[in-house]
Amino acid sequence: MQFKQLALSAALAATTLSAANAATEIQWWHSMTAVNNEWVGDLAKQFNESQSEFKVVPTFKGVYDESMTAAIAAFRSGNAPHILQVFEVGTATMMASKGATVPVGKVMTDAGAKFDPAAYIPAVAGYYTAPNGQMMSFPFNSSTTIFYYNKDAFKKAGLNPDQAPKTWPEVFAAAKKLKESGHSCPMTLAWQGWTQLESFSTWHNVEFATHQNGLGKEGYKARMKVNSPLHVKHIDNLAAAAKAGEFVYKGRASTAQASFTAGECAMIQTSSGFYGDVAKNAKFAYGLAPLPYYDDVKGAPQNTVIGGASLWVMAGKKAEEYKGVAKFFEFLSKPEVQAASHQRTGYLPVTMAAFKLTEDAGFYKKNPGTDVAVNQMIRKVTDNSRGIRLGNYVQIRTIEDEELEQVWAGKKNGKDALDSIVKRGDELLTRFERANSK
Repeated sequence: MQFKQLALSAALAATTLSAANAATEIQWWHSMTAVNNEWVGDLAKQFNESQSEFKVVPTFKGVYDESMTAAIAAFRSGNAPHILQVFEVGTATMMASKGATVPVGKVMTDAGAKFDPAAYIPAVAGYYTAPNGQMMSFPFNSSTTIFYYNKDAFKKAGLNPDQAPKTWPEVFAAAKKLKESGHSCPMTLAWQGWTQLESFSTWHNVEFATHQNGLGKEGYKARMKVNSPLHVKHIDNLAAAAKAGEFVYKGRASTAQASFTAGECAMIQTSSGFYGDVAKNAKFAYGLAPLPYYDDVKGAPQNTVIGGASLWVMAGKKAEEYKGVAKFFEFLSKPEVQAASHQRTGYLPVTMAAFKLTEDAGFYKKNPGTDVAVNQMIRKVTDNSRGIRLGNYVQIRTIEDEELEQVWAGKKNGKDALDSIVKRGDELLTRFERANSK
């Protein structure tokens, strides 16, 4: 009996000691898939192995809009994660979600962690910063839109494989030659609202929405402006290419990307964050280049806008847990960690130190085109090109998809579709204004 009591006491003591020494868990919900999911897992593993006080647990919660919806529901029921990855179009909505999040600047300051917003690339930091100057979320997988092309397919079509098309007329001419050479999918697009409306607007320095695309002091009053003559001309040009079989629509979001890595589609405009997938899976020579532009537009090309996502800190957690979040963000901010992530994925190095580290290591020289995204983003910006931050924009992106799909199917012309995007989008923006102007 005495032996059993001693054994029980020892077991209880061991359990108590184990609980006392257990690492504080930090739940991280994300939307990364394939090679980028592996990257997220590796980052958490590296951080966890670098110290024993905290343990970051990454969990895939579906694509961006799904994980955002899941987190809001979890917050209402008191089960939100500590960290939530939110894509850039959800930024205005998250900023307006009073009481649901804690500004990253406050989290870092309260924990006594090193945090200097000035260390981040201005276009990146500015996007996630509130009008009062406080950084609201942590820049993580920031990307921008770039142009990828299949050099082998270009060579077969009699095109120069070492020279990407610079202008839209050159893109359409290349697509025609690729079609004539027997290519079933000369060109496709991913994230069509982002690439053909948002980035297209800033790249040409034309207004996407009023009030500085929602980034102005009264950004909540913004209204859509994507039915300009230039926008209409561009969508009609793509419609003509679709009718000729020179542009093939493959689906919403990132769906079209698989057709490029498989060698099916020869040209694609999509995220710089697609680079890791291409580098690992493409079985052909490929090139990375800046977005094409219309050379008769004054001021073009200007600069592209931020894409990807940032990390938001959810409210309602313990001080010790926020300390762990701050330590993790501190780890992610290290130049060597940032540089390695940038080189692996194609996402932007969100700090200037990481960009310089990558450049000094000769990475851009060894991998031509991997600096395109950075060079497109670090140009001087204008009120039309600083970024796009609109309320209810997740829903507006869906409207853009619906209307553009009508064009590619030959059921609407560019003007009718873009007018409809403006009308339907403005209805959602009006609702957002009413909810946030009280």
